[in-house]
Amino acid sequence: MRLTWTILLLACLPMSSCRDTPGVIPYVDVNIDLNLGLPAYNSLNFPGNWLYISGGSRGLIVYRYTLDEFVVLDRHATFDVGAGCQCTLSQDGYTILDPCSDSQWYIFDGSIIQGPTTAPLERYTTTWIPPVLSIQN
Repeated sequence: MRLTWTILLLACLPMSSCRDTPGVIPYVDVNIDLNLGLPAYNSLNFPGNWLYISGGSRGLIVYRYTLDEFVVLDRHATFDVGAGCQCTLSQDGYTILDPCSDSQWYIFDGSIIQGPTTAPLERYTTTWIPPVLSIQN
């Protein structure tokens, strides 16, 4: 009888760890190379510009912070991950907005400005070897 309960307990443990963790978006493998010499990515040749691209959980925002530094954030809002809300950049170009919860984040690093969210946006690692920007997680 004791063995049966042990087996049942061990079988249930993995299921309890599969519950959604607040603010954690689904993992999607990201391994993207952008050649900034191509016309489609021309806007990223200048600091302060940004571009939406496909990839990640709900798409990515690529922001050129300086001549040598890029910030890439997933557009999947972290307030109610299950709702799958896709963030957009505000008119000012520095604030990322969640249309579902009115949460806001900075484009510089994905940190929270305001709203009910308690998690920053998912940020991806970048490597810059001109003219190619590599994005991965």
